[in-house]
Amino acid sequence: MNTTSPSLQQIQNFEGKYPKQLWYLFFSEMWERFSFYGMRGMLVIFMVSQLAMNDKVANLQYGATQAFVYAFTFIGGLFADKILGYRKSLFWGGLLMIVGSVILALNPKEFFFFGISFTIIGTGFFKPNISTMVGKLYKENDHRRDAGFSLFYAGVNLGALIGGYLCIAVANGSMLNTIVPAHLRWNVAFGFAAIVMCISLLTFAKTQKSLGDIGLSPLSNLNKSKRKIFEIATYIGSLIVIPVVMTMVSNTAYTDIFMFIIGPSSLLYLFYEMRNFSVAENKKLMAALVFIVFSIFFWAFFEQSGGSLSLFAAHNLNNTVLGIPLDPNGVNNSANSFFVIAFAALVGLVWLWMHKRKIEPNTVVKFGLGFLFLAGGFYVFYYTKFFADATGKTSLDLFTFGWFIITFGELCLSPIGMSVMTKLSPNKTQAVMMGMWFLASAYGQYFAGLLGANIAEASENATNLEKLTVYADGYKDLALYALIAGIILIAISPIVKKLMQEVK
Repeated sequence: MNTTSPSLQQIQNFEGKYPKQLWYLFFSEMWERFSFYGMRGMLVIFMVSQLAMNDKVANLQYGATQAFVYAFTFIGGLFADKILGYRKSLFWGGLLMIVGSVILALNPKEFFFFGISFTIIGTGFFKPNISTMVGKLYKENDHRRDAGFSLFYAGVNLGALIGGYLCIAVANGSMLNTIVPAHLRWNVAFGFAAIVMCISLLTFAKTQKSLGDIGLSPLSNLNKSKRKIFEIATYIGSLIVIPVVMTMVSNTAYTDIFMFIIGPSSLLYLFYEMRNFSVAENKKLMAALVFIVFSIFFWAFFEQSGGSLSLFAAHNLNNTVLGIPLDPNGVNNSANSFFVIAFAALVGLVWLWMHKRKIEPNTVVKFGLGFLFLAGGFYVFYYTKFFADATGKTSLDLFTFGWFIITFGELCLSPIGMSVMTKLSPNKTQAVMMGMWFLASAYGQYFAGLLGANIAEASENATNLEKLTVYADGYKDLALYALIAGIILIAISPIVKKLMQEVK
């Protein structure tokens, strides 16, 4: 280790609201999320317009692709915990994401699933480990942790805002259309993802020495040659599995099988690890599982953004917000991120303000509030049908307001969820538990695809106005389910709070 690197104690004894290392991880994650959300926003529209899939198949394919992305975060977290360490895992994942983005930029139609498979494996190695390193910047009972994760989450969404709007706007020709030839728009849009991932990795490489011992190899007790063998085997294995992933992603039947296996397998592995922990530690892990299970439902609804809401935006929304002409799909992909950036730090400061006055709600209640906001947002999506014209086009203003409401739900759940995973997990399983948190997102994405496919199937061969009604009524149902989940969470909060013990 470089002699100028600080000790863990020096890092965790920072003054003020945020450690300086948080800003470095903030920018690395910001550019990676540009890449990820830029590509996510393009998937369904690309599959429908360029690969000639119908709406139902595109929704299923979207759910499968995103499910694999998040499922592999569990596997990436496992390898980081046991072999690579957080830093090497992150760097290797970033390299794979760059390769995948370059493949898509060169020929997205021919090599779509091949390129996507690289990005799936890469995200699995990258995503859980940078979040875990954020948690390591804080002592166990540091009440500033939630505020730190809220700020980090703003970095996630700054990248998502830029990438989510820019990539789809370029691909659709509503941005840079005089510069980029029509036949190269998708190539350029996918190419942005490769460029910004290079920036992300360079940022991390330049600043990683400030992290001290955080994220170094867990195999430091082995001699260098043995450690290299394990690391190289991991790299080779992750390349060998790419054709397998490509086959499973391109055929959603394989996705069903994979999702039936990965979840129970991860639970069995966790129960196996729990044998080595104390009763108190295992109670905390059971509390963590409650959060993980409920988050599946949250993401199943929320992630309609990349599936059914993308098609809803393309077919049923007009193109102005407050009189400003905007790409409706760009708004769908980026409005949530815009509101997170505007309000994430403020929400974090509100938690700090409430903590000082001893009125801060516990984490379970925050989760419940997240579902209540989610229900309100989806009810607004439903309500857009009352503003439609005869062609089935409705208000992008009202739709954007729906995302405004949902954003507060996300801020009550997602950054707090990442934070609580690091609080409730024993040190030896922190990356695995973060991986399970993202695995819950995988199931959310998977069910999001199924829900979106059902809505698309119900509206097949319908007029645009009839499609609007079907989609809106589907969102009304999701609003009701979210409301019920929120009420249940708030009702069981005393039980879960006991399992969490001293963790707030």
